[in-house]
Formats: sequence, structure tokens, C-alpha cells
Amino acid sequence: MCEIYLSSEELSKKGVHIYSTDEKMALQALEHSNPKQTMKPGQVEGIDPEYKRHGTTGIIASRNVVTGEIVAPLIQPTRKEEDYLRHIENVTAVFPDDRHIFINDCLNTHKSESLVRFVAKIEGIDSSILGIKGKSGILKNMETRAKFLSDRSHKIVFIYTPKHCSWLNQIECWFSIITRRLLNKRASFISVAELEQKIWDFIQYYNQFLKKPFRWNFKGNLLRV
Repeated sequence: MCEIYLSSEELSKKGVHIYSTDEKMALQALEHSNPKQTMKPGQVEGIDPEYKRHGTTGIIASRNVVTGEIVAPLIQPTRKEEDYLRHIENVTAVFPDDRHIFINDCLNTHKSESLVRFVAKIEGIDSSILGIKGKSGILKNMETRAKFLSDRSHKIVFIYTPKHCSWLNQIECWFSIITRRLLNKRASFISVAELEQKIWDFIQYYNQFLKKPFRWNFKGNLLRV
């Protein structure tokens, strides 16, 4: 995975798009119950801790490692198998003739039957040889599905972070950015629809003015103490 990060610019020149992909769910549309207290000389803006809940939503996002762009995000409350597949379909459809590498964690929806069938269709693999989910073949379990999805000879490849190492996924850094800049305790939303629109507006602004690659220096070496 670190090798992919470090070689991403060279791969990009060869028509390979590298994405850091994940979901951030349970984003709450909270509305402050009372107006904020205006900031004054020597006094910070006051925010009432009481709030009203209006529901939740989430983001399924892929960040282009080379450009920093957030590509084809899904802003919605669910992250089911079909939701993740739809996101991957949308991202790959931007450059349908190129190769795509997705870095993601080991969540079961990232190793789903539908994802295997999608890649198999792209590769021209007969679905009859995939086996039966839970019983046989490539579809037998998450391990066999992950092995197929991470096959580097495919046009669409998935690379999985090691167990307990999802922090290596660069999209987590971007989720931190949107949390600090938009979804912080100062924010107030009167509905889920407003929250989703604000998220979409932020992504558009980010892609236009703020996107840039992260300087990734970690080479996978063991830390020394």
C-alpha cells in the first residue's frame, strides 16, 4: 500500500488512477436551540450547548491520491453493499478506459459479492465460474473475494489496509478536514437536506480551491523507540 502511495505519480502518467476510499457515517444534522451570543472585545462567540436532532446522513468518498480531488461522492444515510458498489461504478465511469486502484479498509462491504461480479464483468470473466457465496469458489468467503479483488492484473484493483491500520488510508485525513471546517460544534443545520447540501457545497469548493496531494512520507518501516 505504501508502495502505491509513493509511486502514484508515475502510475498516474501511465493512465492508472489511485484512490483512497472510505465512508464517514452518522453525520448528525444538529440545530442549536438558541441563537449564538455575538462575539465582543475580550469575549468569544457563545454557543448554547442545547440542540435539536434532525437525523443523520453520511459520505462515501474517493480521493484521488495524485490530484487531491474528491471524485463522485455519495452523500446519503446508508452504506450498504449496493451503495458502495454504486460509488465505485460512478468513480470508474469518469475514466472508463483507464485502470483504477482503490485503497480501502477491510469492511465487509468492500469485499462483497456484487463487487466481485462487477469486476468480473469488466474483466470479461464468465460469472458461472465465480462459485456460490458461502459455499465455493471466488465467492466463498471474504478472504477468497478479497484475493480476487486485489488481483493486480485486473483493470480495477482493491488494496486493503492491514487490520487495525485504517489510519493509513489517506481519505481519513480528508474526513478530518471536512469535520474541522464544516461539521464542527459551531455548525447548525435545520434539516438533513441542509446538511447534505452544505457537504456537497464544501466538496465543490474543496475541489476548486483547496485540493492538493498529501505529502506521504511513511514508507512502512517499523517505528523505533
